[in-house]
Amino acid sequence: MSQTKLFTRREALKTAAVGAFALPLLNTSVWSAEKAAGAAQPQTGGDWENGLRLGVATYSTRTMSLDDSIAVLKAIRIKTANIFKAHLNFETASVDECKAAKAKLQAAGIALNGTGVTNLPNDEAKIRKAFDNAKAVNLPVLVCKAPLEALPLVNKLVKEYDLKLAIHNHGPEDAIYPSPLDVWKAVQSYDARIGLCIDVSHTLRAGASAPEAIKAYAARLYDVHLKDTQANVGAKVDIPIEQGAGKIDTRGVLAALLAIKYSGVLTYEYEKEVANPAIGLAESMGYVRGMLKAMA
Repeated sequence: MSQTKLFTRREALKTAAVGAFALPLLNTSVWSAEKAAGAAQPQTGGDWENGLRLGVATYSTRTMSLDDSIAVLKAIRIKTANIFKAHLNFETASVDECKAAKAKLQAAGIALNGTGVTNLPNDEAKIRKAFDNAKAVNLPVLVCKAPLEALPLVNKLVKEYDLKLAIHNHGPEDAIYPSPLDVWKAVQSYDARIGLCIDVSHTLRAGASAPEAIKAYAARLYDVHLKDTQANVGAKVDIPIEQGAGKIDTRGVLAALLAIKYSGVLTYEYEKEVANPAIGLAESMGYVRGMLKAMA
């Protein structure tokens, strides 16, 4: 192992440990007591860290309430979030519910950047419902999935609403969009506001290179989901793991994003521990931050 890689691992583990020990982990009563006492959370850092804008998808904390998810994000110094449908479902929520969730995030110093994967069926009323909610909160990007037959309708409404969409690839088990290439080919004839959310773990399982895809499809890359996996190419079931402990070329992904001067959010999605995600999320974000610092 090279000296640079040793430094990266050291920095990552140091940052992760600090983040983990800072968390009153997995104890809802502690979170509640902290909020009731009005305890201030340190707000160091910011959106941009060594050339990239870091965020977290609240899919990572999907078994927690939105309030507790916010507390976790604040503890690990994250100021940008993609909100999962367990916390706010753009397909069914009211405009007022969307505004209230955004206000709650803003009050905690967290910007709402996007959604979890929002389904856009070939149904104009349902698409308009999601788009009305997105416009009501000035959502930067709607991370979504739409069947191929819905794309002409999606295209028409994207122009009407002036929204930016990022279609998410889901690996070999996804019959429509297993890899970023499948998304890229599907959107080519449509408005440039319809782009990609590259999920690096699903991309690996689909047999593609995430760093190469990031560079090839940079023109329409509107979101990136970063996570690690122990699954092999072709596997239809993911095996999530903390960042740096799996098969993802994290350095390659970060280098590719830096090379294209990616201005969107690098959204972290921690999936290994469903009921108890805070420690693994802190470790994974520490690894990413440590590697970025070493690369800088």
